[in-house]
Amino acid sequence: MSTVLAPALLPTYARAPVTIVSGEGCRVWDDAGRSYLDFGAGIAVVSLGHCHPAPLAAAQSQLELLWHASNLYSTEPAAALAVRLSERFGGAQAFFCNSGTEAVEAAVKYARKATGKPGIVALEGSFHGRTAAALAATGQPAKRAPFEPLLPGVAFARANDIASLHAVAGPDTGLILLEPVLGEGGILPVDAAFVRAAAELAAELGALLCLDEVQTGVGRTGAFFAFERLGVRPQLVALAKGLANGLPIGCLLVAEEAAGAFAPGDHGSTFGGNPVVCAAACAVVDAVDDGLLANVQAQSARLRAGLPGARGAGLLLGLDVDRPAAEVVDACREAGLLVLTAGERVLRLAPPLTVTADEVDEALAVLAEALV
Repeated sequence: MSTVLAPALLPTYARAPVTIVSGEGCRVWDDAGRSYLDFGAGIAVVSLGHCHPAPLAAAQSQLELLWHASNLYSTEPAAALAVRLSERFGGAQAFFCNSGTEAVEAAVKYARKATGKPGIVALEGSFHGRTAAALAATGQPAKRAPFEPLLPGVAFARANDIASLHAVAGPDTGLILLEPVLGEGGILPVDAAFVRAAAELAAELGALLCLDEVQTGVGRTGAFFAFERLGVRPQLVALAKGLANGLPIGCLLVAEEAAGAFAPGDHGSTFGGNPVVCAAACAVVDAVDDGLLANVQAQSARLRAGLPGARGAGLLLGLDVDRPAAEVVDACREAGLLVLTAGERVLRLAPPLTVTADEVDEALAVLAEALV
């Protein structure tokens, strides 16, 4: 185990005693040469598997042409990615940044300018990021408390409780912000009726509905966007994590009918739309086709069959456990399987979308031992 760099890093993460040095497909290797089956995928980021040839080739090719030009100019990869995402969405404009929390920050600013209303309604147990506005809209008091006072005007409803949603919204509400599946809130899916009610309420109040698809987007739930499974098309969508298969990117999509609020100078990102990252992201979007989405659905069903009680959508699944989930994570890692937590007693599984049936069976065998 390498610990050379640890003293020089701020202790913002409770890192496992493993140093990852390489990866291929659904596996990674540490600095001692040990192999692990990766059912965390870098926290739902490495969507096509480690070192997938398509984004790898796209990024390598772009590295030989242009690394950075700034957003004072256009680049072909950023324009191409925006077109691809607009086509998948059904007509949208894109703002590119570097992470999910930045995409949420952009959504907060966009909604405030578009509606003239500062209020935000989010969900209890939600997680939207750790920068100021994103943290203020995160429905976990323990994460907010050390940094308060934060952005005012945020109210929290209970997931799948329509009456609660109406109770906390009001005339100052300009943004309703929902995760289709609450990630750190325990892998809790919101139901279609609740999202429809949120959309209707937003329309009544003159607010915008934003779905935070940082974790659920780009195929993870078995559709390119999770909102496709819910039957509601929001005005705003935040993307990140799996969009460039591990290279840093975030994106706010604004539906064509809600476009026009931002003008030059209202928002920006120095590295947003980086041509190397956007080239890789174009390859990822192209790879998320019907065949890959069918695999997500098939392997999700296989995991659910082997884990009675699992909930979630696609290859974002949670399982309640009878002990601290961190203990199960540690036991799995010792047995060569990387998994995640989603709360104190919830295990989270988010393997690459390319995972095979044999790899699912291998993971299930380890989990069966770890959960005894």
